[in-house]
Amino acid sequence: MKDRFKKFNFFEFLYNYGTVFTIFIMFGFFAVVTNGRFLQSGNLINILRAMSIVTIISTGVTISLVVGGFDLSVGSVASMTMAIGIAMFVWYDQNIIVAIVAALLAAVVIGLVNSFMIIKFNIPDMLTTLSAMFIFNGVSTTFSKGKIISQNMIMSDGSTSTGLIPQVFRNFGSVPQIIIIMAALVIVVHIFLTFTKHGRYMYVVGGNPEAARLSGVNVHKYKTIAYIFSAMLAGIGGLLLAARIGQANPSAGAGYLMESVAAAFIGFSFLGAGKPNAIGTFVGALMMVSLSNGLVMISVPYYSMDIIKGVVLVLALALTYYRKKD
Repeated sequence: MKDRFKKFNFFEFLYNYGTVFTIFIMFGFFAVVTNGRFLQSGNLINILRAMSIVTIISTGVTISLVVGGFDLSVGSVASMTMAIGIAMFVWYDQNIIVAIVAALLAAVVIGLVNSFMIIKFNIPDMLTTLSAMFIFNGVSTTFSKGKIISQNMIMSDGSTSTGLIPQVFRNFGSVPQIIIIMAALVIVVHIFLTFTKHGRYMYVVGGNPEAARLSGVNVHKYKTIAYIFSAMLAGIGGLLLAARIGQANPSAGAGYLMESVAAAFIGFSFLGAGKPNAIGTFVGALMMVSLSNGLVMISVPYYSMDIIKGVVLVLALALTYYRKKD
């Protein structure tokens, strides 16, 4: 009987359930200090809408983490796809299919460039994608000439753009469509990583590339697939952001990098998973976006919010790597 009730391990408990309890405590705290406004349906929908883009982009980061990589270029990919997608409508008067395909093809190219540099030149993933972040931020800004791309904008020759953003595209950024897209992508990625052989191979590659190679797994192939998927999800996030705000800001995607990385790492410890996973990333995004929402509601100065978010990320990383040390 005593064996069933072993000595309580606080850190083990915190590792397994800390994320869930933190969310409950955070929701309770914000509910009390806002007199219930935080839990009103309108605000909860705002949280889900805001976290949709973070979740999709951070799911891409998660896939790169699965193969032992780390994609820091997701913010610049989101900015690129925003710029290309809206430019196709506004500058070139293209239809929605051409705009989406062009934007996602650009994302795939970035994923291929990242994987090529990592595999062929053995540049560490973090350094490769950090370089890509700077490069494609510059490409995005150059492409848009540093301007916000929007309907009826003044072109470089002094004329006014004539292209329009289709309402059907704008609808993708509205509720409930954007929430449904987020949920569908999280479920698809979760099923892919958990229940398919290719997902399991990715975990093997991330756990021990040499053992995977000796077992006949094509390590280079799965790393390439991971970075393509990561870039495509970031691209989808960028397109949804464009649909939501109805324009393209060449630096808008950069603001999603920190929260996306935080969500992916917080997901490691969700219910003791101990590895990157899509459901945990969803929960991590919920935590980060709810935290931002609550801090705004209680009027915390915007310049102090990053301090609190950074502390949350450090605690999540400390918990994750403390467990790994054991």
